[in-house]
Amino acid sequence: MIILNAFKHSLMITGFIFVMMLVIEYINVQTRGVWHDVMKRGKWMQYVVAALLGAIPGCLGAFTAVTLFSHGMMSLGALVATMIATSGDEAFVMLAMFPGKALLLIALTFLIGIVSGFLTDKFIKLPGKPDWLREKDFPLHEEDNCICFPRGEIKRQLQQSSMERVLLVGIILMLSAVIFTGKIGPAEWNWVRITLLISMLVSLFIVSTVPEHFLKEHLWNHIVKVHIPKIFLWTFGTLLVIGVLMQYIDITTWIAGNLVITLLIAVLIGIIPESGPHLVFVTLFFNGTLPFGILLANSIVQDGHGMIPLLAESKRSFLLVKSINVIVGLMVGLLFIGIGL
Repeated sequence: MIILNAFKHSLMITGFIFVMMLVIEYINVQTRGVWHDVMKRGKWMQYVVAALLGAIPGCLGAFTAVTLFSHGMMSLGALVATMIATSGDEAFVMLAMFPGKALLLIALTFLIGIVSGFLTDKFIKLPGKPDWLREKDFPLHEEDNCICFPRGEIKRQLQQSSMERVLLVGIILMLSAVIFTGKIGPAEWNWVRITLLISMLVSLFIVSTVPEHFLKEHLWNHIVKVHIPKIFLWTFGTLLVIGVLMQYIDITTWIAGNLVITLLIAVLIGIIPESGPHLVFVTLFFNGTLPFGILLANSIVQDGHGMIPLLAESKRSFLLVKSINVIVGLMVGLLFIGIGL
């Protein structure tokens, strides 16, 4: 029963993440270049835009921020704002598992990111553009200029559908069917089931109309092959392990009696530049075991794999940004523990 429940929850969560990633990838490519123009409108606008990039679920906003920083178009404080506001792929999982609290967490990290970014630039000065920040190509497909709704080509594309397009359409239709019949997701008709089905329809439109290059490079190679398998395996594994542990160990009592230790563990694991390990804290919060403040602290410090390009470019800059985020995460976590949240 534990295995079946973990599998069904993982399938529902991964399906929702899949369609959300399709939509966000589509919007990201359609708005390519907008971020660069808005960043030039003043310091505070830079912090707001940087935090908005971070608030976008997934890694795209964080990768964009790293690129802007490496090209001297974003300050250190703005990069800190992005990394505090981002929760990587875990944001998708939180939106699927507890959407109301997830939106609250995203709003809080957004505001904390803006304030932290301002304070970082105020008290930490970098001498111009450091030598250790060189231009480097990141996997952002910046060269793409996608006409994502080629009216004259859509009929031909559907008639000569590639294997990837057929598979994506099939996956979306299958997910729609099991959600519509209540096999996974909510058993009753509510706003969650309706939202899931609307998301499926939007993603079906995207998969059916985008050109082959966008479909293969962005949707298939980036989302389906890179993100989805890892997300499903991490989600299934985490739900299964937590489900088994909670049957034999009173985790809730231990965490309640060791909040500061749990906070330190959450912050330290947040340093890992990878999506996956942080799902433990998401799952514990979903089960009512973990306080909101500790989940918030972990979300502040962790950034999925959004910092990996910066780690490859400069370990010094990676450590500097992570150190700031750890300090902010600890302060916020201790504040929330102090007020009982």
